[in-house]
Amino acid sequence: MRIAKSALIDPDKNGLYGMAAVALSFFVFAYSSKFGQISILAYYAVWFPLVIVDYRRVLGNYTRYIWIFAFGILAVLSSFWSDAMSTTMRASIQYLTHIICALIAMRVISITTLTRGALIGIIVVLLYSLLFGIYLSDALDGTFSFVGAFSSKNQLGFYASLGVIFAACSVLVLRQRDIIWLGIAGVAGLMSAYCLLASQSATSVITTAAIVALIIGFLPVGMLSPANRKMIFFAVVGLGGLVVVASLQFGLLDAVLGVFGKDSTLTGRTYLWQQGIEAAKASPILGVGYQGFWVAGFFDAERLWNDFFITTRSGFHFHNTYIETVVENGFVGMLFLGIVLYGTLFGHLRSILMRKSDPQGLVLLALCALFVVRSFVEIDIIFAYQIGSFLLYYAAGKLTLPQRAPAGAFSGMAMKPLAGR
Repeated sequence: MRIAKSALIDPDKNGLYGMAAVALSFFVFAYSSKFGQISILAYYAVWFPLVIVDYRRVLGNYTRYIWIFAFGILAVLSSFWSDAMSTTMRASIQYLTHIICALIAMRVISITTLTRGALIGIIVVLLYSLLFGIYLSDALDGTFSFVGAFSSKNQLGFYASLGVIFAACSVLVLRQRDIIWLGIAGVAGLMSAYCLLASQSATSVITTAAIVALIIGFLPVGMLSPANRKMIFFAVVGLGGLVVVASLQFGLLDAVLGVFGKDSTLTGRTYLWQQGIEAAKASPILGVGYQGFWVAGFFDAERLWNDFFITTRSGFHFHNTYIETVVENGFVGMLFLGIVLYGTLFGHLRSILMRKSDPQGLVLLALCALFVVRSFVEIDIIFAYQIGSFLLYYAAGKLTLPQRAPAGAFSGMAMKPLAGR
């Protein structure tokens, strides 16, 4: 039996395959450490073979993606000056091929298919954690919390955050009204909310609330003219800045953190950041090599593992994307990564402010905003086989394609703009 090419690579016709591929990818990102190489091979198997189907359509013109590939290419090149050359070479090749998979997905998966596949994948991931999950003590704050089938409550909280956000986007942004998908969004949202609370991850709870508020706040934007949208946006940004300053000045931040058992030092993170800044001074331009710091036998890594009681000698980092990047790939690496992260964020923001209707832009803006907020306290986008890096490069690649407005786009941004005064 022959399968039509469109059923695999046409974003308007490959919904079934696309949802399955996205859901499987999410599960692999969550539990590849448990299921090993076979799960990674399954991930590659759903994306790379599409190149054979129609390489021109699936790959596109990669010369347009240089800014997207820059950090991944630097990671590979860093193998030549890394003291852990084999570790850096293997990890960087994995990261570069991971970027390619995300860009393949970007060209063949619509935002509606991505959202539906994400909801299914997150339900499966969280269900597995609820069935086989455990409680662990957090090395940073000493709390005892539910981590699911992950090794950290922050990882569980991250997936739960994405579940809430994708559920909100499905209902509010993409206006999915099919009873089946409403039910799936509801289940994903409820499971995610429960896991979010059970994980006791302050980072995840606070950022999720902020991103959902961002989504709701942008819903009526399409009713305004572009000039009015910009005016309101900058007014809100200014107000938000005042709120942040007031929070720091009057102790509101400490009060919020206190609810989660945290303090202004983020329970050990500030010490870890200080150590990362000191480590970065050794090679500030190009770093010590991609994933070349946290290597068994290296003195500084061993010392910090001992300080934080990390007996496994793995799965630890500086809990700050920028510090981690500067240590491993220097300020050059941070520049390249910043271009991808912030270029994608502002690219989708500009699209929302300038276009009459851009539901895809709002979904991807919400995801990028989540990564930006979390980047100051977590590491979500600089490793291979992670949901954060996959979604970031998917969102970055979408900026290189002509605008597509999926069916079922939310009506708020599709309404006729009000005339500017």
